[in-house]
Amino acid sequence: MYFLYNRRFGCFHRSIIIIRAKRKVCSPLVLMELVVAASLAVGKDAMQRLRFTTNLEDLHSADIIVEAIVESEDVKKKVFLSLDKICKPSTILASNTSSISITRLATATSRPCQVIGMHFMNPRPIMKLVEIVRGAPTSDETFQTTKVLAERFGKTVVCSHDFSGFIVNRILMPMINEAFYTLYTGVATKEDIDTGMKLGTNHSMGPLELAYFIGLDVCLSIMKVLHTGLGDIKYTPCPLLVQYVDVGRLGRKRGCWCVRL
Repeated sequence: MYFLYNRRFGCFHRSIIIIRAKRKVCSPLVLMELVVAASLAVGKDAMQRLRFTTNLEDLHSADIIVEAIVESEDVKKKVFLSLDKICKPSTILASNTSSISITRLATATSRPCQVIGMHFMNPRPIMKLVEIVRGAPTSDETFQTTKVLAERFGKTVVCSHDFSGFIVNRILMPMINEAFYTLYTGVATKEDIDTGMKLGTNHSMGPLELAYFIGLDVCLSIMKVLHTGLGDIKYTPCPLLVQYVDVGRLGRKRGCWCVRL
């Protein structure tokens, strides 16, 4: 189930939201990713089995819910609080957060042992990795159920303790941030930075190009979580990254990339 929720809007606006969500999820790009990952038949079948809603109540019978909303602890907690009241007692609440503490998210619920991190990598149909994050109260049963589900999706699972950034972004985001510092201080052009990292370290994509696909606002949000959670100045977001986000240069989602200032 693909879920998009905003109670502020009226019926007409909720209909528009669902239409936009369907267009986004069923776009040619997403279908192409599914085809690359499996086959055309599998991709079309997956699309047909998706259900769309703006009503949290529709999730009342779900066994596992994977939240994938904006990377904001306060917003995620509000959704978890609502889901906790709606869902059956056995439901597992998973978050696709890429950096926020699962332990803190769990405090918004009456079922902290059934709250877990399930971080998918982008683009989800192609990338094989799922990062499972156990909060302090997460039970063994919740972990095993989530791990089995990820493996049923054909994913490879890595497990992280609940520290800021987990595994992947604890390593990746400082590299992207440093690439922005390299651009900011005039060491090299965007093109040379990405080419140097692709050919020099055998990465399939340069760090600035990767930031474009992730979303610069997401990169900045994660760097702020790392800086606050780990308390080290080495995680200070690059001023150029902050500036691009401030002016709305967010990457692919806005169809624009950065230019040298």
